[in-house]
Amino acid sequence: MNDGQIEVSEAKEATPGFSVHLTNFEGPFDLLLQLISRHKMDVTEVALGVVTDDFIAYIRALEGSEEGWDLDQTTEFLVVAATLLDLKAARLLPSGEVEDEGDLALLEARDLLFARLLQYRAFKSIATIFTERLAREEKSFARVVALEAHFSALLPEVLIGVGPERFAAIAQRILSPKVIPTVGIDHIHRPLVSVAEEAVRIVDELRRTGKSTFRHLISDASSTLVVVARFLALLELYREGVVRFEQVIALGEIAITWIGSAVGEIEVSDEFDIPQVQSEDDTNGGMNV
Repeated sequence: MNDGQIEVSEAKEATPGFSVHLTNFEGPFDLLLQLISRHKMDVTEVALGVVTDDFIAYIRALEGSEEGWDLDQTTEFLVVAATLLDLKAARLLPSGEVEDEGDLALLEARDLLFARLLQYRAFKSIATIFTERLAREEKSFARVVALEAHFSALLPEVLIGVGPERFAAIAQRILSPKVIPTVGIDHIHRPLVSVAEEAVRIVDELRRTGKSTFRHLISDASSTLVVVARFLALLELYREGVVRFEQVIALGEIAITWIGSAVGEIEVSDEFDIPQVQSEDDTNGGMNV
């Protein structure tokens, strides 16, 4: 990008939301990705550390607002930022004769990383098209009344070229008993660890201590599945607004504070668990903790 100029057509394509402020670029994050994907800005000229700091500040600002921050948007940023970081590392390698096999593999991966960035942009464009079409179709309604008499008279006469014998053959084929196909269930297994059950243990521990760390909460985990289940349970509790996360330094200890009620039941979704045999008393949405 020359002289920090941005084409008007590209600026219109960028969606509002998270913006970055660099020495050589200032504007929406989506526009930055467009410029990189169109080779109008070199990824090596982008200070990814500054971009990350801007995004963290953006998320913290949303935490203090009424709408809160979007977990999907945060996950999407992490995926794109990781791709840009890998692409920048590959671009910084020398472009001359490469003898080391590891460096050669990184050079070969540059095109794949750039393809991932283009793929992300393509999926986002398709998602925008689907959203616009759905919004447009919501304003369309099917006709629920019959045609007016003068229009009905314009319909051609219906001619059925099937005789009684053909109708009988069709009815016999349709009404004949059919063999019910057998579907194998060998690939289906019960979950070894229940996210809802692990949420119960976490709630009991946090109500008792008030504050803990993720390392402490998984210290007695018997397997990796238990660790994953407790991690998912913490995300569910955060979504319910009963816990708060805090990480003072990057990659440091994650502190978890209980901010919910000291007594009572907490609704935790069981969407991560394979449904068991349903009884008449089962609830529709989740499990009370």
